[in-house]
Amino acid sequence: MPTKNVLEAVRDGMFEEMQRDPRVLVLGEDVGRHGGVFRATDGLWKEFGDMRVVDTPLAELSIVGIAIGLALNGMLPIAEIQFADFMAPAFDQIVNEAARMRYRSAGDWTCPLVIRAPYGGGIHGALYHSQCVESFYAHVPGLKVICPATPYDAKGLLKAAVRDPDPVMFFEHKKTYRLIKGEVPDGDYTVPIGKADIKREGEHLSLFSYGMMLHHSLEAAERVARDGISVEVIDLRTLRPLDTEAVLASARKTGKCLIVYEDNQFGGYGAEVAALIAEHAFDSLDGPVMRLGSPEAPAVPFSTPMEEWFMLNPDKIEAAIRTLAAY
Repeated sequence: MPTKNVLEAVRDGMFEEMQRDPRVLVLGEDVGRHGGVFRATDGLWKEFGDMRVVDTPLAELSIVGIAIGLALNGMLPIAEIQFADFMAPAFDQIVNEAARMRYRSAGDWTCPLVIRAPYGGGIHGALYHSQCVESFYAHVPGLKVICPATPYDAKGLLKAAVRDPDPVMFFEHKKTYRLIKGEVPDGDYTVPIGKADIKREGEHLSLFSYGMMLHHSLEAAERVARDGISVEVIDLRTLRPLDTEAVLASARKTGKCLIVYEDNQFGGYGAEVAALIAEHAFDSLDGPVMRLGSPEAPAVPFSTPMEEWFMLNPDKIEAAIRTLAAY
């Protein structure tokens, strides 16, 4: 199989779905001739034209609102929000319209819509280009939320999202775009939504993560293995619906659990995973359920040393593993 990075895998996923089904179209800021700010849509306009690769005004509320209208009229839109930080103006359309369409129509209407957005820090994006917003949307019934970490999963989950009858939030960690590479089949395949993946088997401790933090976690797990600490690393991949069976099976297996996520620790997605484990696997635990998130600061700083202080890395994750393993 050819080796590709996450960005190429995302692009391939969109290209193949647009070839497969003429109802699939892409819309967003600079997605056409320019190919997107990260070049995720590069080449799509040339292949499919400006009726299926639509450059929109700089208005996120209208991008999502138009995409909802398209979805309700038989199309399968992929709406790109240039940065996840910019999604706030579209919050009402996503939460009050798209997410509730099936419920408010008693199942008569679905909203087959994918909203793609790069998220996360570590690229000197500072306040308005580094935010993690996944926990906002994972809270909302009616939305599916996906955060792939590998090229294989990015392509397979994106194709599954396009074919899903309900709205899907598809968050791509921008630091993985060109940094993370892996084998990706050229042919058609999907990765099921709602299934976690064991990236590393372990016996002493379970570590749950997603996105870029998964790769930092795997590196930390490799380090502590030299001292006999066996860490099982679970890639959640889909935050909503969460693969509760996989989470609880690993928690019961090892008895110690660490959830690693880049968002602010307070109220972040890891709190839901921790609550699930505490409620349903308490009798199997040999230590506290621990979370490791970013510090309680309003945003990722711009300066290099401050950004490094803010961001999680293998060193911080390794320290947390060793603390939990010592219980």
